[in-house]
Amino acid sequence: MKRSEMIRRLTDRADGDEPWDMIVVGGGATGVGVALDAASRGHDVILFEQSDFGKGTSSRSTKLVHGGVRYLQQGNVPLVMEALKERGILHRNAPHLVTDLPFVVPNYKWWEAPFYGIGMRVYDVLAGRFGFGQSKNLSVEETVEALPTIETDGLRGGVVYHDGQFDDARLLIHLAMTAAEQGATLLNYCPVTGVTKGDDGFIDGVEIRDDETGEDHVVRGRVVVNATGAFTDAVRRMDEPDAQDIIRPSQGVHIVLNREFLPGSSAIMVPKTDDDRVLFAIPWHDRVLVGTTDTPIEDVDLEPRPLDEEVEFLLEHTARYLTHDPEPADVKSVFVGIRPLVAEAEADDTAEISREHAIRVSDSGLLTIAGGKWTTYRKMAEDVVDAAQTLGDLEIEECVTKELRIYGYHQHADDFGRLEVYGSDAVRLRELMSDDATLEVPVHPGLELTRAEVLWGCREEMARTVDDILSRRSRSLIFDARGSRDAARAVAELMAAELGHDGVWIDAQVADFESVAAGYVWPPPGR
Repeated sequence: MKRSEMIRRLTDRADGDEPWDMIVVGGGATGVGVALDAASRGHDVILFEQSDFGKGTSSRSTKLVHGGVRYLQQGNVPLVMEALKERGILHRNAPHLVTDLPFVVPNYKWWEAPFYGIGMRVYDVLAGRFGFGQSKNLSVEETVEALPTIETDGLRGGVVYHDGQFDDARLLIHLAMTAAEQGATLLNYCPVTGVTKGDDGFIDGVEIRDDETGEDHVVRGRVVVNATGAFTDAVRRMDEPDAQDIIRPSQGVHIVLNREFLPGSSAIMVPKTDDDRVLFAIPWHDRVLVGTTDTPIEDVDLEPRPLDEEVEFLLEHTARYLTHDPEPADVKSVFVGIRPLVAEAEADDTAEISREHAIRVSDSGLLTIAGGKWTTYRKMAEDVVDAAQTLGDLEIEECVTKELRIYGYHQHADDFGRLEVYGSDAVRLRELMSDDATLEVPVHPGLELTRAEVLWGCREEMARTVDDILSRRSRSLIFDARGSRDAARAVAELMAAELGHDGVWIDAQVADFESVAAGYVWPPPGR
């Protein structure tokens, strides 16, 4: 997947009379999912992303492919069943990135064992043939064996159930590469700056800018899909300046700790926190991820920042359940994702808003997909393309993504060690390192990211900035914010040599990344 080829496809068609079947705005999970679904049905599709693929919400999830235990508590059985089915499909099609993870609900009150035990068995039943494993009640000894650092004062036992875990940004890149294999054109750093309309008043294209060259283009399409997540309403107002907001954004904060806080292979699930949310402590790669919060916000930003009280909330709740209480200095990184929740008039609390998706078509034909969750991206895309085929008078083709293997598919990717997230590409990465031993060297003593992976991201995965490499092609910024900040110049120098940039570009990239990393370091610089 090379940006130069994608740009060539764009310029060959831009400002011309031949429209694309479908134009997708937004390069997160939903937008890339739509591009993949449309291309695999044989439609001619182009996608534009204002920044990098997954720059926003899609790289900042809790890293779970799950049915949603909280939605079961809320009584939303159809959503849970749909998500559990999609969880199974994703695990089957991307085993190199989606894995089974046992979760333990620790019990400290007499009623919790029967209550949660029954609830998790219902969860198993709803999963049916897509189940990951059977839930069961655990004794105190079995609970401690699964969670060696669990707080034992008052512990009565636990309930274990199974769900899915994944690397969100890596999956998104492989979805984009799958879409490209199917014939889709995908471009990062190409923001949509406006929409165009024909004499009949219907949308017939978009205006875009290539941020790397500064060139503007008009791109024609039979259908324009708005799949921009938290930025949904901004795109809607390009079409209808007076459009009322349909998104109620909420931010979720996660903290990342060293593995010593939760050794073993099981996660902790706390069904009810002080703000009535579910709290997870999850072993992820070689770290522990704890989250999340639910804080309504007014404005959306590509780099949202955590509030002090959100981090304090997570540290406090983590300390309640672990024998080793984490302190602010123990936080390796803190990251924030914005949930693009579809507004519901009757919901006073964003935690109560449904995670179901909604498809809307404006009077001038803009097709908007909003809401939903990572786990159901494929079904959301299927519904969007079904609607787009009718709206754009396209050839009606059936969805094929239920059985479509995702790029990098490998049933034994764990044999590749830490390179397993590359799936089958791990073989090529190993060959790259064997041809040049210097490429095996990490870019920084505190990180595992190698020089070979930096080059790979540039050559094969359309990485254009230091942030792309350290935040999404690798997860270095999440693993260690300070180490990643210190590695920025080494990464920039490697990228500059590969992409043909000069020292001015290197300095600008280092400054830009240091600004981004400042939002991940905790406590914040200067405190």
